[in-house]
Amino acid sequence: MALSAPRDICGARQGYFYQRGHTTRIHSVGSPSTDGSSLRRIRTCTRGVTATMDRAGPPEDPLRGMAREVAEAAGTLVDLWGRAGQSTPPRLSNLQVRALIVVMRLPGINLTRLAEEIGTGAPATSRLCDRLEAAGLLKRRRLEDDRREIGLTLTLHGQEAIDRLHELRSEAAREVLTRMPSDQRQNLLDGLRAFANAVEGDDTRPQAGPQSPT
Repeated sequence: MALSAPRDICGARQGYFYQRGHTTRIHSVGSPSTDGSSLRRIRTCTRGVTATMDRAGPPEDPLRGMAREVAEAAGTLVDLWGRAGQSTPPRLSNLQVRALIVVMRLPGINLTRLAEEIGTGAPATSRLCDRLEAAGLLKRRRLEDDRREIGLTLTLHGQEAIDRLHELRSEAAREVLTRMPSDQRQNLLDGLRAFANAVEGDDTRPQAGPQSPT
């Protein structure tokens, strides 16, 4: 017969289970601890004997809420840039833009390093470069110091495409900045610079996954 789980006088949820013919009732009471972590008290009653055990959960991360708000605000900026990039040809996906910017920043980069930078596998990155090369934005060439190594560079058309994209993004950001107070503009710039510096100081790379080369 199924038993319901009523609450006791303390408001705790009571659960029942059977073990070797004896009924055990478990009370679970949540309360905060002195260090800010959650504290769960479990009181087990078996054969009239009550035992109380306190179990502390992991402390709450004070940055979790702030990180969520930063991610939401950054998403607005990413959406703004995405709309700016689609307003003029060539229309490029975010992954294609990332690849072209990395190649612009690191001319002569090989395929393996590019895959690490953009967080995709080597086969997917190779297909991505095939499409960019077919569009006249990217070219492969043998490196002068090692003729066996193939390096990636932007074509003139590819450089012009990235320059035009940066101009569109800057203009879109400028239009939004005109609606902000001057002190908030400076605070935004200072915060973004500090965030960028922290990212550049992190040696970790995104793990390559089954991302489609678009």
